[in-house]
Amino acid sequence: MKDFFTTTIGAWDDGSVRLTAPGIAVVVIIIALLVVVAAIIRHKDSEKKRTLTTKQLVYSAVAIALAVVCSMIKFANLPMGGSVTLFSMLFIALIGYWYGPYVGLMTAIAYGLVQFVMEPIFYTLPQMILDYPLAFGALGIAGFFANKKHGLQIGYIAAVFGRYVFAVISGVVFFGSYAPEGTPAIVYSLTYNATYLVPEAVATLIVISLPPVAKALAAVKKNALSA
Repeated sequence: MKDFFTTTIGAWDDGSVRLTAPGIAVVVIIIALLVVVAAIIRHKDSEKKRTLTTKQLVYSAVAIALAVVCSMIKFANLPMGGSVTLFSMLFIALIGYWYGPYVGLMTAIAYGLVQFVMEPIFYTLPQMILDYPLAFGALGIAGFFANKKHGLQIGYIAAVFGRYVFAVISGVVFFGSYAPEGTPAIVYSLTYNATYLVPEAVATLIVISLPPVAKALAAVKKNALSA
């Protein structure tokens, strides 16, 4: 049964596996179930603030698509995973900033699973969960700052930090053996993950703080929130 879902490839030197077509199908089904769950919650909770509207679903889907495209534009690609991309994390953080933590977290988790399907290589199920649905899902944290002053900037920083925390934990637990001799696993993981997350975060914060970009994002937000 294991070989039906995964195949050993040793892409990360040793011990790694890749999902087979049935394995990828299972992940796609999980993504679909997330959408179904969201729809059920919407139906049962239609009178409450947590309602997930059709417009929110559409914007979330577009954000995931844009994030995937931008994640393919890489300015730096690290050997053990992680890359500096063209503002890919911003699109997911925006959904949380516009619609709050519920929609933001659902979108971010779905995006994490999509990222995994694009390159389904992993060591163990716990490692996969940490590096994809949890690490990318943390981008939805931006939703907790939706109504704050400078909420986009603060939410984005919190979102990236959340992803960083999960990536660091994964690095210590699953990739610590790759640390250079004499370097503690925690130091290696902190440094390695900061190498690609910090540059992209800094560049993104600079760009979204530019008056023309901020004005454009405000206009998009207004349209996203309109009835």
